[in-house]
Amino acid sequence: MDLLQIIRRRRSIRAFQERPIPDEVLDDLIEALRWAPSAGNLQSRFFYFVFDRKIREQLAEAALAQEFVAQAPLVVVACADRRIARTYGRRGTELYMIQDVAASVQNMLLVAHALGLGSVWVGAFDEERVRALLDIPEHLRPAAIVPVGYPAEQPAPSPRIPKSRLVKMVRS
Repeated sequence: MDLLQIIRRRRSIRAFQERPIPDEVLDDLIEALRWAPSAGNLQSRFFYFVFDRKIREQLAEAALAQEFVAQAPLVVVACADRRIARTYGRRGTELYMIQDVAASVQNMLLVAHALGLGSVWVGAFDEERVRALLDIPEHLRPAAIVPVGYPAEQPAPSPRIPKSRLVKMVRS
């Protein structure tokens, strides 16, 4: 698949097969995270790959009882690193660290789809519960939970707004 085709065909998957993800596929997901752009190349992000069923179930509860989170064989907790403030101050912690982790997560979502996996970006969760479950240090802020696995569903595409409502061309 070419990249635009991957982007167009990726869907949010909320039902997963009970099938483990091979190590070489996990390595590709990690590479996708590593090679995302970042502010000043500070790479202000960190990721927890959670395979333990009990912790996945607790993460599902922390994610406002979204049970599909526990169903995935892998749950990635993406964290933004507040230490970026040393270089970029307040703008670093309010914007750049979030952009860094978001770029990594998007890369991972696309690579996951290209490899036949499904995933979904979960933003609704109790941040402090997630922090406690994984013993996340204070300098990291949980920003997203991403269940990953082989899909057990193939949802139809969601409607998209027209290009005219998305982009304004500014030319000289």
